[in-house]
Amino acid sequence: MTVRPSTNRLSAQELRDIDAYWRAANYLTIGQIYLLDNPLLRKPLRLEHVKPRLLGHWGTSPGLSFIYAHLNRAIRQRDANVIYVCGPGHGGPAMVANTYLEGAYSETNPDIALDEAGMKRLFRQFSFPGGIPSHAAPDVPGSIHEGGELGYALSHAYGAAFDNPDLVVACVVGDGEAETGPLATSWHSNKFLNPAHDGAVLPFLHLNGYKIANPTILARIPEEELRALFIGYGYEPLFVEGDDPAMMHERMAVVLDDALDRIKAIQDTARSGAKTAQPRPKWPMIVLRSPKGWTGPKEVDGLKTEGFWRAHQVPLSGLAENPAHLKMLEEWMRSYRPEELFDAAGAPVSTIRATAPQGAMRMSANPHANGGLLRRSLELPGLHEHAVPVERPGSVKAEATRVMGSFLRDVMALNRGARNFRIVGPDETASNRLQDVFEVTERAWMEKILPEDVHLAREGRVLEILSEHTCQGWLEGYLLTGRHGFFSCYEAFTHIVDSMFNQHAKWLDACRKLAWRRPIASLNYLLSSHVWQQEHNGFSHQDPGFIDVALNKKADVVRVYLPADANSLLCVTDHVLRTWNRINVIVAGKANSWQWLSIDEAKVHCNAGIGIWQWASTDGGAEPDVVMACAGDVPTLETLAAAQILKRHIPKLKIRLVNVVDLMTLQPKEHHPHGLSDREFDALFTRDKPVIFAYHGYPWTIHRLTYRRTNHDNIHVRGYNEEGTTTTPFDMTVLNGLDRYHLVLGVLDRIPEPAGAHVQLRQAMEGKLIEHGAYIREHGRDIPEILDWKWEQ
Repeated sequence: MTVRPSTNRLSAQELRDIDAYWRAANYLTIGQIYLLDNPLLRKPLRLEHVKPRLLGHWGTSPGLSFIYAHLNRAIRQRDANVIYVCGPGHGGPAMVANTYLEGAYSETNPDIALDEAGMKRLFRQFSFPGGIPSHAAPDVPGSIHEGGELGYALSHAYGAAFDNPDLVVACVVGDGEAETGPLATSWHSNKFLNPAHDGAVLPFLHLNGYKIANPTILARIPEEELRALFIGYGYEPLFVEGDDPAMMHERMAVVLDDALDRIKAIQDTARSGAKTAQPRPKWPMIVLRSPKGWTGPKEVDGLKTEGFWRAHQVPLSGLAENPAHLKMLEEWMRSYRPEELFDAAGAPVSTIRATAPQGAMRMSANPHANGGLLRRSLELPGLHEHAVPVERPGSVKAEATRVMGSFLRDVMALNRGARNFRIVGPDETASNRLQDVFEVTERAWMEKILPEDVHLAREGRVLEILSEHTCQGWLEGYLLTGRHGFFSCYEAFTHIVDSMFNQHAKWLDACRKLAWRRPIASLNYLLSSHVWQQEHNGFSHQDPGFIDVALNKKADVVRVYLPADANSLLCVTDHVLRTWNRINVIVAGKANSWQWLSIDEAKVHCNAGIGIWQWASTDGGAEPDVVMACAGDVPTLETLAAAQILKRHIPKLKIRLVNVVDLMTLQPKEHHPHGLSDREFDALFTRDKPVIFAYHGYPWTIHRLTYRRTNHDNIHVRGYNEEGTTTTPFDMTVLNGLDRYHLVLGVLDRIPEPAGAHVQLRQAMEGKLIEHGAYIREHGRDIPEILDWKWEQ
């Protein structure tokens, strides 16, 4: 496929109009950073017109607005469907300025009208108490990426482009952001983009040369090395370089047209079915090299500012102490000739407004950037057709996540036509037993496929790359543009995306306060190959702490589920795929394990989130002597085994067994919508009886959730205590005191019996622990009593 570079040239009037729009955006950007009043400088600028604290960032903003202005022209001329992902986190004022010029900001904020009073409010609110953040937060129409934390712009952009065949995602990557690990990996996302069915990502690498106080690597390496880097990544880099606005406008117009022509040619070829020499096309990208703080003060106090790191944030500070800086600020702002840009009422002049697209074609009003407008519910299969037949507790074994995989297979099949569901993960779909999905789709792969390869296809809808960051970014971009998905990951390594999780949770929380932001599908995690099933990989793979990260977020956003068996996992999976504006964390094992509940019983239990398992209890519905609680599949198994030992040896002991699926039920109702009232909690856990709680994760998590409860002092939690190694599965529980023998000893320590009672049982449990330790060291496997254990009614 040969694409001739565009030779189109803008007319003198087009160049003037684009430049006027750019100057207006720059003026509005500076006004947000500096001004409280006098927004159009219709009076001499005085100190009382300036904010007492100057917050925000100028350095990257003019480049961002320069790109925005040229994209607007392309959208109008081509009737193109484009959204803008702003990677440089400190470009917030530029994004607000552009959405204001397009009119979308006033539509979502009617009090900030396109007039002088509205401009004053626009300026005052920025980085000001009671106002808006300094980043491209959810408050900014058209944003799907805040950028407060660097590294995720490009993966968000590709996630938005998957299954959006008519969408072009313009993604600006700052040269500081380009130094982060997640961003560096996400350049490889082009190996997963299918031009026949997906949209396109047009990356702009914005080289302004500096971070906060240092030069950037990519801006300093030789151009031939930079070009080779991106050719190696599989892109066709196109360069726009300079500092003269007139020349740069002409160059950007030509290069942008060239890039969009190349994208169209790639997609036309792929959608025509024509054969190409290479399975993966060379997508274009644009390298914009412009000065940091472009068009700002060239020097301040004799020190270089434009084109240097001093332009990064606020080039002119200390205005109260230095009147010369106030004068320089006024001269700087007047250099954009605001009298030409805004009319007598303070609105952008008609030629500037005409430069922007109209209606939903505006990047600030594109429905893809408010994904809830496009979200459609998934068609889900019935639960009974996937359920494990459980005639009685402990009568059959199954691999819980394999059962889940068959359910997700049918979700994929039922929504194949809608193309609105994806599974992502770091090379772990099969490892986590979800491989049944490969019966209806394959892994996406745009590179060469060898005859011996399996489950790779250009049409694949499972996305796997050995980068948790990229997986998370893809899925977030996919969800934010109105689709659904699942992220499967090893439990210990989900921690890699802790910070991305935090950012997405904050985004969802902020969106709840914006009526115009429509709800998006929930971000769903499956944490499998968990701490109690990583005995073969050892200590490095044993960490259940992602739950604790999740619990730090607001109750309205986060849910944590610990289903004990396959049918419970099915019910939870069905539930989370129906939710929106949440982050759902599911922890479930993949080992072949005993099953406890029929599907109908699981529905009732999971709907409540917590409940007494009467079939495993011996209290007969009366007040128990001890409560044995459990949350998680392995803790549930060990608790049932301990209860069985106690039932056999102390038949008169009244045991109540409580299983927890929804961890949030342990919180007070006033703190979480799923929480139990104190009365409900006491009805389950009593007000004064000992509670032995076997928990999947770190023990203090349960204490944190229950510390205000009446009976908290009697709750004794056993969980993961950071003890691990390469050993046997059961030994992992022994090392952490979560095994059945330690649980029995925990009960004996706390039931009100005379001193010396049940000595034989205590000695037997201690003996079993000694026997276990010796046996595994000799035979390399767990003792037969553990391997052959069955539940007895």
